[in-house]
Amino acid sequence: METANSLKVKVAKKQHIQQYIQAIQNRKARYEFEILDTLVTGIQLFGSEVKSVRLGKASLNESFAIIHHNEVWLENMQITPYEHCHTEMLEPKRSRKLLLHKQEIRKIQTKINEKGLTLVPLKAFFNSKGLLKIDLAIAKGKKLYDKRETIKTRENQRAMAQIKKQY
Repeated sequence: METANSLKVKVAKKQHIQQYIQAIQNRKARYEFEILDTLVTGIQLFGSEVKSVRLGKASLNESFAIIHHNEVWLENMQITPYEHCHTEMLEPKRSRKLLLHKQEIRKIQTKINEKGLTLVPLKAFFNSKGLLKIDLAIAKGKKLYDKRETIKTRENQRAMAQIKKQY
């Protein structure tokens, strides 16, 4: 049988546990780009950067990927420096290498060169092994009228859902 003191200790321990984020989304990417294909890549980070991402102190807004010397690099991904790291401070928006096989990089490069497409990260998440992965999309930029069409379809779906709730 548990006493009141042991219950207080358990509650106190639960309050000190930090909440880890499940995934970081790039919400604007699906609005601004038409997604043609997606793939999951690894990313090369330092230990303090991984801790910051686990705490949710990262952003994929305005980030993109480029292929340079047969390597894929993620540009403009914001990772706020970890508070408790006393070693070297890293640049928050530095270039980070994405980990792909050479064959995959060649396939991506041919697709991008043919049609004038771009690489956009959709989300960052931790897999079952605890490794950070980036969901990378091969995308085509939308025109203004395409964005308006996306908004109209979304509003129509919301209206239909509300009507279904009423009946």
